[in-house]
Amino acid sequence: MSSKRIAGPEIERLIQLLAKVPGLGPRSARRAALHLIKKKDQLLAPLAVAMADAVDKVRVCSTCGNVDTSDPCTICTDARRDGSLLIVVEDVSDLWALERTGAMNARYHVLGGTLSPLDGVGPDDLTIDRLVSRVAEGGVKEVILAVNATVEGQTTAHYITDQLAGLGARVTRLAHGVPVGGELDYLDEGTIAAALKSRTAF
Repeated sequence: MSSKRIAGPEIERLIQLLAKVPGLGPRSARRAALHLIKKKDQLLAPLAVAMADAVDKVRVCSTCGNVDTSDPCTICTDARRDGSLLIVVEDVSDLWALERTGAMNARYHVLGGTLSPLDGVGPDDLTIDRLVSRVAEGGVKEVILAVNATVEGQTTAHYITDQLAGLGARVTRLAHGVPVGGELDYLDEGTIAAALKSRTAF
């Protein structure tokens, strides 16, 4: 038996599309849709305009893979960035997360995922060749592998390290271990083991 419609097809479509957004399930999508409709003039109409603009203007940077309204992107064209530092990330969301910290004034390279033979994702499905070309062009002194600490992330990091061997750039990775403010009693064994292996002088 099919579920009853509670609104017109336009509203139902809005709910269905919102439900596809990460973090929103069917119930959250209904609440979000209702809130947008209630605030039609303040939220729904401006959101529709912003989304139409995004469809027309958003580009993927041909240099680093970032998402922006220009190609090359704002980061790649920023002369104040240190071109000798290249941070490699899995996805644009990781790039944005690192940028929020303001900790590094480097350039980036977005891989577009990780190597995963079980899912059919090989080197040709990622931008590893483009990364190797960027480093081979010269000027990059350090490549920072800021990939996730998953099996796929570490496999990808090892593969990239092999591909960059002999190109003159130092390859480093993010430290793994005890988070700032973390208590040992609450950490899993893998995190504690990584912290012990990555210990530094005090």
